[in-house]
Amino acid sequence: MADITRRLGWRHLRGAPTAHIRHHRSGELVHDGTGLSFWYRALHAALSEIPVDDRELAMTFHARTSDFQDVTVQATVTYRISDPALAAARLDFSVSPDTGVWRGAPLEQLGTLLTETAQQHALAVLARTPLAAALADGVAAVRERVAEGLAAEPRLPATGIEVVAVRVVALRPEPEVERALRTPAREQIQQEADRATYERRAVAVERERAIAENELASQIELARREEQLVEQRGTNARREAEEHAAADAVRAEAEASRTVRLADAEAARAVRLARAEAEAAREVGEARAEAQAAWLRVHGDVDVATLHALTGTRLAENLPHIESVTVSPDVLTGLLSKLAGREEA
Repeated sequence: MADITRRLGWRHLRGAPTAHIRHHRSGELVHDGTGLSFWYRALHAALSEIPVDDRELAMTFHARTSDFQDVTVQATVTYRISDPALAAARLDFSVSPDTGVWRGAPLEQLGTLLTETAQQHALAVLARTPLAAALADGVAAVRERVAEGLAAEPRLPATGIEVVAVRVVALRPEPEVERALRTPAREQIQQEADRATYERRAVAVERERAIAENELASQIELARREEQLVEQRGTNARREAEEHAAADAVRAEAEASRTVRLADAEAARAVRLARAEAEAAREVGEARAEAQAAWLRVHGDVDVATLHALTGTRLAENLPHIESVTVSPDVLTGLLSKLAGREEA
């Protein structure tokens, strides 16, 4: 849309580089070109703005194949206005001199023309094509036929329109039909996936078997080495036991020899001790006998009174401690009588 500025009854228009501006004043063409900038009076000006850039027109329409299946076609047509003067003469590209807005809808008219023309040629192709072929090769066929039909359409050059490119984005059947058509492919894909899964499982089983065999071989080798280890340990234990037994025998023999020697020494010492004790006992007995004999000889020469005195002395030595003695008159009289009789004698 052109940029229009107001100044005291005058208007200034500044166009874009992609917009062709045509300015008529009182029926005469005053300005004609792209990217123009000029002053004008709104009461005397007739302005047209024709876009000359490439434009994309997306279209979607329904068609029916030869086997009576509905399909949806999605396509895009790229076009441009190659002759702005001719397009401005055939279509209403006039704009308001005050706002620069199109008075009509020229681009919608162009879109309707292109869509209907493209749809007509696409329907002609799909009406003679079965659904399976349309889905397989229909995109290229529809694109070629639509491009040829638009190029041969006489109204487009007469309107100043040039078709740049035609693209068919998709060609789809009804959702139910599409699901039905996808089923065999899905089944085949599922079968391939199952086969790949089975192969993967088989490879995994084979690998697990190889791993199990390796583990079993390792266990067998480990058991064999453990057996060798046990055998070697038994041999070592037997050898150690034999060495311990020999050492114990040597120690026992030495201990027995030492015990015998100690026993002999103890016996000899006991014999000598017994002999010494017997000799001492004999000597003690002889000494006691000699002492007793001497004692008897000594006492034999002593009178009876002395012996009685000695006897009393010994008896007094062996009696317990006596604090006091009471002598009755009778006893004292008897003793004095005896003493007096001995003195007289």
